[in-house]
Amino acid sequence: MSRGNHVVMNWDCQRQGCFNRKKRLKFGAFTGCLPGRISFTDVDGLVEVNGNLLLMEWKDHPALSTGQRILFERMTLVCPATVLVVEGDAEDMTVRSIRIVWRGRISPSEPADLEGLRELIRAWSQWAVTHSALRRARTASWN
Repeated sequence: MSRGNHVVMNWDCQRQGCFNRKKRLKFGAFTGCLPGRISFTDVDGLVEVNGNLLLMEWKDHPALSTGQRILFERMTLVCPATVLVVEGDAEDMTVRSIRIVWRGRISPSEPADLEGLRELIRAWSQWAVTHSALRRARTASWN
């Protein structure tokens, strides 16, 4: 459902069943498609502003998997991307800490709350509006 230009996810587990079982991708279906033991990771939140990407990864514990750590470090080196690693409880939207991944480096965990996360997202958004990443040449192709 959409309110203005904001998408609100409305899922009624009582009426529609478990979202994870009904709608979450089964990544095991892609085993063997990628080299080594690499697998897809899910994305908790992703937005683009003026060619800049902001990815939010929500954890209920402070640890990133080795694969996610490598992905976030490398992604922020080669893409105009910032990753917010939020530790908290997604059910009640309680935030305990935030780490920022930018230019290949993961910052130390800083205590935070939901309003602090909101302020950080607003600050990133203002920065992204004034720092376009769309000036890159469009000559490369992967296929």
